Amino acid sequence: MKTFIRVVEVWRPSADGHLLELADGLFDAAPAFGALSRGMCFARGEGLPGHAWDEGRPLLLRRLEGSYFRRAAAASAAGLACAVAVPVFREAALTSVVVMLCGTGDEHAGAIELWHNDPRITSDLRLADGLFGAGAAELEALSRDSYLPRGSGLPGLAWQRDAAVFIDSLGESRHFLRTQSAAHAGIVSGLALPCSSATHQATHQTWVLSLLSSRRTPIARRIESWLPGDRPGALQRGFGHCEQAGSLSTGAATAADPAALGVVGLAWADGVARVARGPGAAGEALDAERQAAGLHALIAIPVMNEGGVGEVIALHF
Repeated sequence: MKTFIRVVEVWRPSADGHLLELADGLFDAAPAFGALSRGMCFARGEGLPGHAWDEGRPLLLRRLEGSYFRRAAAASAAGLACAVAVPVFREAALTSVVVMLCGTGDEHAGAIELWHNDPRITSDLRLADGLFGAGAAELEALSRDSYLPRGSGLPGLAWQRDAAVFIDSLGESRHFLRTQSAAHAGIVSGLALPCSSATHQATHQTWVLSLLSSRRTPIARRIESWLPGDRPGALQRGFGHCEQAGSLSTGAATAADPAALGVVGLAWADGVARVARGPGAAGEALDAERQAAGLHALIAIPVMNEGGVGEVIALHF
């Protein structure tokens, strides 16, 4: 099964803090692009990872060619045409930058949206930019004209709760306000997560990333949230959806020690995004589930709040 996200990278500050270096990536769909990326690094303000670091907020490029994206030719050769970069900040300190690259063409259905609120201008979320796949022109037009108050719509709920929100059946949800246009684009589920920024404390601006999945090319093959559990020191699944298995069990029945959750537990411990692949990538607690679903890799993305890591979102491929 193809996914809307084709390539994932995690960039981390170098030991001296002057550069971003590739910590790891999922390049199965673009091995030549991956080989080039492994030999690169970015200064602050350089390339997509460096720009996200410098501006202190998530960035989205709908077109790589003709932009500041330094690997545009290699990306084009691999069928990659657009990207989003999500920096992860613990207070004002950058821990990592997640870059997700997507393809184009009629076979790619889905959307990645970046919503923004600047309280000096408006009390609502507005669409800062978006990547919209095949058949989503109506959804894009509606989204660009939308104003979402706090608590309204999928991105507004994530803003209100300061936590990730997943809706596995958008057509049946009263919380998703663009049901008809999403259905026309073949979009059936959505994930929204608040993004940390370096300037939030000074300007109180909010950024929310929204990932909308179709059945044909879902954002990822499995999506999970891991939160503090009822048992002290444990994490438990807050929500989960697998393209093969459907809805996943949640709550106390899924409680596990962070050490048994592989990179999910590591991301929880230090607020650094991580990529892993193969057996054991998500730890012994999830190995059997992942093998049964044919999953081979994942990225663990910490969702930060004022107290540190609030939850970890795992995207499996």
